[in-house]
Amino acid sequence: MNITKTSVYTGVTRTMDLPITEEEVDRWQGGEMIQVVWPDLTDNERLFLIDGATQEEWDALWPEE
Repeated sequence: MNITKTSVYTGVTRTMDLPITEEEVDRWQGGEMIQVVWPDLTDNERLFLIDGATQEEWDALWPEE
C-alpha cells in the first residue's frame, strides 16, 4: 500500500510502499500500538508512519558525531 506522509521535521512530502493493509491502518488509528499491528515492519518504516521522516532525513538532521 502506498502511504504518503509529510515530514513533521522538514515539511517534505514523500510516498513509501509498505506491506500493510487498510484494516491494519484502522487498528492503529483506533489506538492499537504500532509495533503490535506491524511487528514485521522495520523501525524506520514504523517511524515513517508516525512522523513522515525517512532514515536519510534523520541522518541529515541529526548526524552522528
